[in-house]
Amino acid sequence: MAFIVTDNCIRCKYTDCVEVCPVDCFHEGPNFLVIDPEECIDCTLCEPECPANAIFSEDELPPEQQHFIALNAELALQWPVITERIDPLPDAEQWDGKPDKLQYLER
Repeated sequence: MAFIVTDNCIRCKYTDCVEVCPVDCFHEGPNFLVIDPEECIDCTLCEPECPANAIFSEDELPPEQQHFIALNAELALQWPVITERIDPLPDAEQWDGKPDKLQYLER
């Protein structure tokens, strides 16, 4: 089982979670982070660090967010690993909590 980054990370991209990951399983895209399910060891450290509450364990993933399992796996193969905290996107606070942000995902 792995942890999954979901919709609310899009256009926020807080990176507090990457610093606590002991296996460097986060990958960074232009406006979203993903977790590599092959690398994630289910340690639970990242989930409470996410200010946007966008990280869920696979077994607690809301039904409407299930498609993010495949999306995390797909994009983790394409995007580079990120291991250090960087500033969130400039308008992150305005986007935090907005629903249905998948349409704004930049690959």
